[in-house]
Amino acid sequence: MTVSRGRKFVALAGAALLLTACASKEERAGVDQATSAAGWSAGKPVVKVGLIGPVTGALAVAGISMENSVKVEIDRLNAAGGVGGAKLELVVRDTALDPAKAVQAANEFAGDDGVGLIIGPALSAFYNAAKPILENNKKVNCQPMVATGDFSTAKYGYRAQDPVSLDVQKIIEHLKTEGVSSIGIVYEGDDAGKNTAAEIQKQAEAAGLTFAGFEQTRTDDQSHRAYVENLADAGAIWISNSAGGAKTMAAANETKYKGLIVGGSGARNISFVEAAGDAADGAIFSATYYPYPGAESRDTWKPGYRKHIEEIEKQFGKNTGPKTGAESPKAAEIAADCVLAYVKAADQAKSIEPDKVVTALDSIEISDQETPSGNSISPDKHEFFALDDIHVYQWKKSADGWHTVEIGK
Repeated sequence: MTVSRGRKFVALAGAALLLTACASKEERAGVDQATSAAGWSAGKPVVKVGLIGPVTGALAVAGISMENSVKVEIDRLNAAGGVGGAKLELVVRDTALDPAKAVQAANEFAGDDGVGLIIGPALSAFYNAAKPILENNKKVNCQPMVATGDFSTAKYGYRAQDPVSLDVQKIIEHLKTEGVSSIGIVYEGDDAGKNTAAEIQKQAEAAGLTFAGFEQTRTDDQSHRAYVENLADAGAIWISNSAGGAKTMAAANETKYKGLIVGGSGARNISFVEAAGDAADGAIFSATYYPYPGAESRDTWKPGYRKHIEEIEKQFGKNTGPKTGAESPKAAEIAADCVLAYVKAADQAKSIEPDKVVTALDSIEISDQETPSGNSISPDKHEFFALDDIHVYQWKKSADGWHTVEIGK
């Protein structure tokens, strides 16, 4: 995609003044009226993408990963012409895991006409607090770190993460094939934890498994040993997607827990492997496409995902666990999906007007070969991903180090 760079005029001062006086508002806007190769104009030189997430504090790695991926995708799209001839510009607001800051940032972006897309606030409780602000102000928003809650009632909000209902479904199916008869959960006692526990109990009991209980953790817990001991007889323990999950894995190692450690996509974070050490060998998690670091050649990776990850590595490097040597990319590819989907929808609508963009988003289809995450995007009830996009992975340690293996591939 190419962008017209505007005509370069050389004129005498008097002629320039005459032209300006006679020109229409649209003509005087100059670059504001630049059109894309798709043949439409955003009507402005810049469209901002607001990112709200934790770039400092306990979950800084998640926020920074989102920022990295969004930046890489914005750079790629700008090189291809931006959106309607306008350049995309990233603006980041740090929540530092403070819900008040998340709401403040949502209010700021909601009141800025230059912001076309908002990504975040990350985490379910923070999004729930900001959702009315985003909806009332008609701000198109995309949520790559919100696993619980219902997006079908949103008009302007979309989930770009595997919802907990699908993660649980995949894990329960696997546990049944392994002959596991019971499952418990160790998770924060917040909205995300309560919703996840309720989903696990519902699906486990429907599948004939015993629900062993919900151990609610606190942020000031130094150890999760007591919680794990209370679920010692459970065939599997589901761990938190956030930092607390690493404490549970460490406690499972300390207590020599004999069952399976399972979880959602947060368990792909190498901090979990660092905390549990060798006990993480065999830990199972459900997630969207994640062949990294993998035991297979990168030639088998989906092309959009490979291109995105290799650009991330080039610009930002990779995370490497100091104790285990486990590696992960400094990326959150699903956040980059948000930007791609927004631009595709705007191009389809030939507009950045929110109602037109969401109408296009509701019917958009993007191949898993093209997306940064390697997942297909086909929003149904404002969910980017479907059950076919969810996989079951297992952490494995070999002589070559730590890698992920897809189960049942």
